[in-house]
Amino acid sequence: MSLGRNRSGASGFMIVMQMQPVGSAIREINYDRTLIRNLIGRSADWRSDRFRGNLDRSSTRWLMASRHLLTGATRTLRACMPTASLHTTTCCSWQKFENERHFEPGEDILGRTWHGLTYDWRRWRRRYYEARKDAWKKRHPVAHMKYAPMDHEMWPHRAEITIIGGGLAGSSTAYWIKQRFRDEDFRVVVIENNDNFMEGTTMLSTGAVTAQFSIDEHIEMSLFTAEFLRHTGIHLHVLDSQPPDTHFLPKSYLHLATTEEQKKMLQDNWKRQVEKGARVTILSAEQLSERYPFMDFSDVLMGSLGIENEGVIDTWQVLAAIREKNITLGVHYIKGEVEGFEFNRRPDQNVMEEDGNIWEKELPTRVIGVTVRPQMSAASPRLIRSHLIVNAAGPWAGQVAEKCGIGKGDGILAVPVPIEPRKRQVFVVFAPGVPPDMPVLFDECGLRCTQMNIGNTYLISRIPTPDEDAKIDHKDMSIDYTEFTEKIFPVLVKRVPSFESAQIKSAYAGYEDFNTFDTAPIIGPHPTYTNVHMMCGFGSRSAMHSIAAARGYAEKILDGAYININLVGFLEDLKKKLLYFSKIYF
Repeated sequence: MSLGRNRSGASGFMIVMQMQPVGSAIREINYDRTLIRNLIGRSADWRSDRFRGNLDRSSTRWLMASRHLLTGATRTLRACMPTASLHTTTCCSWQKFENERHFEPGEDILGRTWHGLTYDWRRWRRRYYEARKDAWKKRHPVAHMKYAPMDHEMWPHRAEITIIGGGLAGSSTAYWIKQRFRDEDFRVVVIENNDNFMEGTTMLSTGAVTAQFSIDEHIEMSLFTAEFLRHTGIHLHVLDSQPPDTHFLPKSYLHLATTEEQKKMLQDNWKRQVEKGARVTILSAEQLSERYPFMDFSDVLMGSLGIENEGVIDTWQVLAAIREKNITLGVHYIKGEVEGFEFNRRPDQNVMEEDGNIWEKELPTRVIGVTVRPQMSAASPRLIRSHLIVNAAGPWAGQVAEKCGIGKGDGILAVPVPIEPRKRQVFVVFAPGVPPDMPVLFDECGLRCTQMNIGNTYLISRIPTPDEDAKIDHKDMSIDYTEFTEKIFPVLVKRVPSFESAQIKSAYAGYEDFNTFDTAPIIGPHPTYTNVHMMCGFGSRSAMHSIAAARGYAEKILDGAYININLVGFLEDLKKKLLYFSKIYF
């Protein structure tokens, strides 16, 4: 806003609004005080001109009136600016690093001392005002000072929470914890194995997000994830960077029923989904043919179609955005392989050996640390002491639990975690003849057809039957194209004849964390090692359920109970599994 002469050239003044975008559309108001300074300066010399006889009495009165008028107008504008909601704000500059001011040796000793004494206060104040801009209101204030510099090249020797697995489940757990509690002394360490990272569930997931399930917790977790993904630009935004793009493609999911039993199950699931707030509709075969005339529904009795909160995401983009946000929150990612665990032990009983020696048997009572071998040349295993440990290793969660003694001990510890890596193949198909409004197809025979982008590229996979899964060599990651030509392509062309001209562009194979007991996720603490929490077994639902499950874990340890989604049922299922295998009553 500036003051200047009007177009007529009179000595009055007018208000001009000048909106100059600086940085991210920050308003800056510039005052042009040149005219005021000149006029006031001119009227300030009226006495000298008056005594010299250069001005008459009328000119003197005019200058006096102009001076008082302009001075009063300036003060009035300054006083009225807060009332008119006109204010200035400083530019959100890039965060200052540790070396924000460099002093040469012997340069400004007093200034250097003062800078060092006031650095913590300036840093605390900057971080506090930055945290106030977060979309989610925290329950705990950001009242922490700088304790020690964070060097990502240094290996941590302690952590409050150690998360094994840097995929979507592990990174989401770290995000929800540090997003709520940002004290620098509360250290969260994520251990990821580079050798297995590219074969995990997150990297090779098709990114399906749907709420059409038969379990209440699955429906609620899917709805929560859809709402979170809708606002990732706000939740995962990093200062002075572009909002992350998860490449979310809204698509409806179509489930088909070809038998009376499947039809009854589809209706029951639809009622449950609608009660939980999912927007799903039931369509008959005639309605499906009218909506999708390019598909064959001759053998279909009924279908359920999602209307809202469904689509496809790029899981790698989501994981990259969460990891980048975690680093700004203070999460420490390290590259290494878990080799063992450290325990607190207590004496149990005396054991006599064959030679007559008596030694005292000790039982582990609590896990107090994780032994990790860094993935660097000539590195020895190192211990990271931790209060809480999260097993989010995905397909290798069962192997990590075995290194913790789960599945090798007595009683409950004799029962292993039923998570195994299972090979799954995905074929990338180009089908130019398929209309773009093709829904995500979930056929009851196990066929999954997902559109990859706006174009005509589709991700096609098939869930094998238990008998077929038992015959697959899950260690051989080569692509078996006969599965597509013999088991997928005939069923796909019968359902959608437009796929007859489709061509395979590429294919890839990866692992998913398969629960061999009941295919349900395992969420909750182990009954014996209560500070070891399991978060695995999501299978093909990792993209849509791991974010919500991680939020529940953060609520459990910070609030003492599940707030948004009640996940206690998964803990009860874990106890039932242990009871089934070990025949031990809790």
